[in-house]
Amino acid sequence: MDRREFVRTLGALPLALSLPAYGDAPASTYRQLLVLIELKGGNDGLNTLVPYADENYYALRPRLAIARDQVLQLDERSGLHPALKPLLPLWQSGELAIVQGIGYPGPNLSHFRSIEIWDTASKSDQYLDEGWLSRTFRQAPAPREFAADGVVVGGHDLGPLAGSTARVIALASTERFLRQARLATPAEHASNAALRHILRVERDIVQAAARFDTGHAFQTQFPRTGFGNGVRTAAQVIAARAGVAAVKLSLNGFDTHSNQAGVHARLLQTFADGMAALKQALVELGRWDDALVMTYAEFGRRPRQNASGGTDHGTASVHFLAGGRVSGGLYGAAPALDRLDGTGNLPFAVDFRELYATVLERWWGIDSYGPLGGRFRPLDVIRT
Repeated sequence: MDRREFVRTLGALPLALSLPAYGDAPASTYRQLLVLIELKGGNDGLNTLVPYADENYYALRPRLAIARDQVLQLDERSGLHPALKPLLPLWQSGELAIVQGIGYPGPNLSHFRSIEIWDTASKSDQYLDEGWLSRTFRQAPAPREFAADGVVVGGHDLGPLAGSTARVIALASTERFLRQARLATPAEHASNAALRHILRVERDIVQAAARFDTGHAFQTQFPRTGFGNGVRTAAQVIAARAGVAAVKLSLNGFDTHSNQAGVHARLLQTFADGMAALKQALVELGRWDDALVMTYAEFGRRPRQNASGGTDHGTASVHFLAGGRVSGGLYGAAPALDRLDGTGNLPFAVDFRELYATVLERWWGIDSYGPLGGRFRPLDVIRT
């Protein structure tokens, strides 16, 4: 691949870098690393954190419910899907918080529109074109010596990092990124704005690559799955200590309309194995105490199983927060399966923007009003 070809493939390569005018946040702010894991397709919260003591759960899901004797019981009412067993050490050490009943007013059950709402932290009837993290970095920029504000691993969808102001790198693997970056030899001058932009992106790529070049040999054993490879790549990015405030990973396949039981079990096993490896890698790097890992998805699943052995698009769900400074336990409200709404869906108890306010205010110490467009109550899940 020559330089011209490299430039031509930038759009497919996944790269979006732009340099805003700076007024840096204190370096200590973004020393607190955020790792986002998107469970693409809408994870089934009821079969993730199972309300095994609620008879309504078994009535709504006669073929999909997790048997009581298989549930990894966390208390007298709730327990984890058995495939999530790798998460038990995190729970037992008090480093795993599970937030129940997360949703928002006026939920939209379209994949595209709902994830757009989550990515931009908008109201359900509001259309924004900038992600909530991009707005955060515009308000409180990461230090200019950081290689990037955010790194997206394993996909081209920048999600909460989308927008014109954040410095974002999207890559499939650090090795591939470094190989391709070596092909870039930016020129100093150009005659038109479009070419100047391309050259500036090339220059930023070269600079970022120089900072991501790491030879760290992990002792951690990463799962031999696509998601495990993503976790390994994320760990390599963090190991470079080049400075990055947020890393985004994705696990696909949670749109389980049919034959959910086996598919969902495999997805949860993949997720849990990856989480366990990520924790081990962050401990190995000495970053576990300054890392916050948070899951999210566009919606949950409908409480009642469908005729295809699956579940359809629903509303409230559960999400995980993990890290060395996370105060473990159950948060939010248990699913009110005896009070479904007119569409057969669950009412929500925690607005998803309360999770974001927790990240911004309790984790990074940033005023969340601007990035979130309003006030939302942070959760008390971070230990000082």
